[in-house]
Amino acid sequence: MRLQLGYIPLCDAAPLIAAHEFGFARSEGLELDLSAEPSWATLRDRLALGHLDGAHMLAPLALASRLALSGPPSDLVVPLQLSANGNAITVSRGLWAAMAPESEALADVARAFARVAVERRDAGRPLTLGTVHPFSCHTYQLRLFAEAGGLDPTAFRTVVVPPQHSVEALTRGLVDGYCAGAPWNDVAVAAGHGRIAALGSELAPDAPEKVLAVSARLDGATLPLVRAVARAGQWCADPSNRTDLVHRLAHRTYLNLDADLIGRSYHGEVILDGAGATRPMPGRLDLGARVQEPRPEAARWLVAQMQASHQISPESRLEDAATAVYRPDLYQAALAD
Repeated sequence: MRLQLGYIPLCDAAPLIAAHEFGFARSEGLELDLSAEPSWATLRDRLALGHLDGAHMLAPLALASRLALSGPPSDLVVPLQLSANGNAITVSRGLWAAMAPESEALADVARAFARVAVERRDAGRPLTLGTVHPFSCHTYQLRLFAEAGGLDPTAFRTVVVPPQHSVEALTRGLVDGYCAGAPWNDVAVAAGHGRIAALGSELAPDAPEKVLAVSARLDGATLPLVRAVARAGQWCADPSNRTDLVHRLAHRTYLNLDADLIGRSYHGEVILDGAGATRPMPGRLDLGARVQEPRPEAARWLVAQMQASHQISPESRLEDAATAVYRPDLYQAALAD
């Protein structure tokens, strides 16, 4: 059976890419046609309209799409979580110099950012930060970063920038910083244009990041697809497969980047700036079996973040509808087979 699957060029798309490239899908009787999409909004719409059978998708966006909060109405279900963590907030070198935090500790960095944000707002030149989509953990992590420094998030502007265009936006001065997934923070650092200020895994440890979202119309193809992508994700998480994985991701068909640069995203140490400052960060991007079951509590956490970000009212009672989108029963049935 042939399936059309969408993805955005990111390191956490690895399970879908590996399922196709290393035979996991074929062993389940599936042929995958992978489509790199230009933005999360485009991916969302193509999935909702039936142009795609499934996709690597932002966990909050999958819920927002199914709950009719974003884009066309959809019949999406989430039978598999692809990843946890993986995001970072990168700021321009000029902004980092203006911040001059007392230490690398998150609280100090956040307070330094808050001070500059207030100064710029009061001068009529508010900071502009990029996020990949309003319904994303990136948006929520920017809010949590502001709150960690005692800053009202309305003190700066946010704009949507697809992750693969975030470095260009920073380089051209269109944004003062951004929150994006791997490898696009490492790309900015390697190019000398940015400085990693905070990691998403510090702001919201083990936040559900990407999921496999599929149309309910797949029926009998769902379990084989979940099985193939879950096995591929576990293969990706095995360090002994890292070289093969990053070289395949580096191909121009997928991320079209240097393999060594992609490999940084899977290490337990983060290179923060062009001078080589590092920070240990185990679990920076988690693709393994530990994160794969789509747990209802993750859906409830996402609803709480939507409320805290004023995307839905505090009185909204969407928890039951959200948890119904997450289908651990499909995940368990797939792996039981």
